[in-house]
Amino acid sequence: MSLPQPDLGKSSNDLLGKDFPFQGFNLEAKTKTPSGVTFKVGGNRAASADQIQGDIEAKWSERKHGLTVTNTWTTANILRSQVELENTIAQGLKVDLATSLLPEKGAKTALLSAAYKQSGFHSRAFLDLFKGPTFTADTVIGRDGFLLGGEASYNVTEGNVTKYAAAVGFNAPEYAITLHGLNNFKTFSASYYHKVSSDVEAGAKAIYDSKSTHGGVALEVGAKAYLDNAAFVKAKINNSGVIALGYTQALRPGVKAAFGLALDTQKLNDVSPAGPSHKVGLSLTFDS
Repeated sequence: MSLPQPDLGKSSNDLLGKDFPFQGFNLEAKTKTPSGVTFKVGGNRAASADQIQGDIEAKWSERKHGLTVTNTWTTANILRSQVELENTIAQGLKVDLATSLLPEKGAKTALLSAAYKQSGFHSRAFLDLFKGPTFTADTVIGRDGFLLGGEASYNVTEGNVTKYAAAVGFNAPEYAITLHGLNNFKTFSASYYHKVSSDVEAGAKAIYDSKSTHGGVALEVGAKAYLDNAAFVKAKINNSGVIALGYTQALRPGVKAAFGLALDTQKLNDVSPAGPSHKVGLSLTFDS
């Protein structure tokens, strides 16, 4: 029995959502010291903005006791800290405390979470200490490829359920099908993922939002093809006529480049289209 994922539909979401860096330019560098401390520096510039945003992260892990400590400082002067404890209190249990602080405004957040997973069962719980406080829990159970999951949020101060959702799915080695009821059953989605061969993957996703003003169903289909062991291409198109292309190439061990392009096919002939119609981006990753 395979272990279910809390994020049902992850395969199709990754296929249609990742490796399309057309929103701007991104650079990430990661190094690891002999003592086991990992440093990561990242920066990105959105195509529609002039300012470059970035952060520096330091992560230390003590595998013997399952302890991981991560600290991040961003160019917006936000300080983030995360402490993780895995398989220490109980086998399969992970406890996590994530905090953030903006000193200039005194804004702060704290999220305490716990995840427990066993064969055919995966459950998570989150407590937002400063917002509400709000308690959120989700659970996925699986058997013989069939998956059933649910999520709910409870505002402790107001004493009411603020959000709920449910999902069902089926996972096989070559394909996966998932149905979601989200946003208090006001949004519904269906996704499909198919591993056609060792080199080709395909997927689709349809979303219906009962509160949407334009009505209808939003549809998106995409595919991924491996050119060789070091490169792959991805393409997707939605029912609004936007085509997205992505190309990822491993230049050498530890160095990866990705290129993204998005074209609005309904505005190809417009000399001065209103709004951002076409986008291009680049992502470089260094990992030593």
